[in-house]
Amino acid sequence: MLQFLKYVLATIVGLLLFSVVAFFLIIGIASVVGSASESVTLDDNSVLKLDLNKSFTEHDNVSNPLSDFSGPFISNKSQVGVVQLKQALAYAKTDSKIKGIYLKANSPSTGWAVLEEVRNALIDFKKSGKFVYSYGETYTEQGYYLSSVADKIYLNPSGGIDFNGLNAEYEFYKGTFDKLDIKPVVFRVGNYKSAVEPFLRENMSEENREQTKSFLNSIYNQVLDEVSKSRGVSVAELKTIADSLKAYEPTDALKNKIVTNVGYYDEFDTAIRKALKINEDQKVNYVNLDKYQKTISADKDAPNTDNKIAVIVAEGSIVDGSDDSDGQIASEKTAAEIRKARKDKNVKAIVLRINSPGGSGLASEVMWREIQLAREKKPVIASMSNYAASGGYYLAMGCNKIVAQPTTITGSIGVFSLFFRVDEFTKNKLGITFDRVNTNAHSDYPTLTREMDDFEKAHFQRSTDRFYEVFTNKAAQGRKMPVEKLRALAGGRVWSGLEGKQNGLVDELGGLDKAISLAASEAKLKSGEYRVRYPAKKEFFETLFDTVDAEQEARLLNSTFGDLVPYVQKLKKLQTMNGLQARLPYEINIR
Repeated sequence: MLQFLKYVLATIVGLLLFSVVAFFLIIGIASVVGSASESVTLDDNSVLKLDLNKSFTEHDNVSNPLSDFSGPFISNKSQVGVVQLKQALAYAKTDSKIKGIYLKANSPSTGWAVLEEVRNALIDFKKSGKFVYSYGETYTEQGYYLSSVADKIYLNPSGGIDFNGLNAEYEFYKGTFDKLDIKPVVFRVGNYKSAVEPFLRENMSEENREQTKSFLNSIYNQVLDEVSKSRGVSVAELKTIADSLKAYEPTDALKNKIVTNVGYYDEFDTAIRKALKINEDQKVNYVNLDKYQKTISADKDAPNTDNKIAVIVAEGSIVDGSDDSDGQIASEKTAAEIRKARKDKNVKAIVLRINSPGGSGLASEVMWREIQLAREKKPVIASMSNYAASGGYYLAMGCNKIVAQPTTITGSIGVFSLFFRVDEFTKNKLGITFDRVNTNAHSDYPTLTREMDDFEKAHFQRSTDRFYEVFTNKAAQGRKMPVEKLRALAGGRVWSGLEGKQNGLVDELGGLDKAISLAASEAKLKSGEYRVRYPAKKEFFETLFDTVDAEQEARLLNSTFGDLVPYVQKLKKLQTMNGLQARLPYEINIR
């Protein structure tokens, strides 16, 4: 027995020593790579290879010196930072060593507003006279929209393009809850406040169908207008091509000018070499986005001034507290960032970049207050990304001006409260029942284990109505319009950015650069008189163990639930939806 314990102890000590050595080994590698990255050089006649078949985030704020390596805990970036991508394109435009771009954007994973922002940056790059060539075996609708700016678009002879129009699909869970004997308890304001429909219905309401058709067609028309300009094909022709599926077959796509070439990768490679004026024996100097970013400095051309415009990124669902993990906007943390920018005398204006479908009503109110305090000292401009709706619009409406892309999804000015009554589920499925003793008539209110009485329901509805009144009054004040007019646009209705502009919910159409320019103008700063301050990057080791934990959790979910993982993750999100909410329909999937 003693010998066995010795072996066990030796094993434990060995594992601990291995963990310590491995940890310091990673630190050593990171230090070496970090030092090496400072001396990255770029060859002449290089091509910037943009692999955009990833998910997008507004600002990549994680510094990873091991991004060129791979392994269980070290992987190449799976996300593209929009700010960093646009900075790279702006530098590549004037970089004499970059001759063109190889665009690999077959199936990017993001919304239409971010795609429009990146697409406009590619169009600006092309003004340099440098080429943009795209190759794909297949293209999704989003991928083709981005790739349609290219001078040459290659499609594999056996591939195809998903160019058949947009659709928005919602999932409904009423049948699931009925089978489980779980009763959603809902209080809402607004005929269009459809965020609760997945729990109450098996299909879309007429109001939801009406608003979805409206904003979907608005987004689609914007997409077709831009594709038409790039490809020299009329919008009417593009609609005919989509209706007839004439872009799916490569030969039809070529015939209808959707692509410029049908060919294999080696033929695309030959076209790149021809553009670079090199023969087939010479190597093409490709540089990926991560490496190219190491050759440039964000401050290289920044003016020598203390004046700053602070960009604060609010991305994800809005939640109470300070935990901003899992893509959340934590009210306390974001409010603190706004407060810090307000008190910084060198910050002359603030741009709040919003990419959020909404969330907690209370958290939205907490951040709105900080925005109000900030705009008393300096201009605050809202820049809407893919989403700035419901709670996201709550943040924007407090700003001096609102800038949105035509394809942004916004509005949804409405409120709902959601609870899930589980007593029948626990009794019928698990055999668990509940009983209680109260000191007062409503000591256990609100509870999930019994039905609310009429008095309690009326009380909660009044609270929901009261918050809607606050929401619409503040929105009307922020937009400088009569509250009656604002409420005619509210009721939870979702609008595209273009529709929002037409209805007075948005001031200007454009991206983040437009918002920064407007902030400078409001602060009476001319070009060259200010710097743009983006969120500070987190050091690699600040996020290393978070990344490890996230990957372990992902592996556990996959091993336990397999194909059901997306649904398990959605059920986890329900935990953040209890109580008063200002958010979009549960999930809008536009493709």
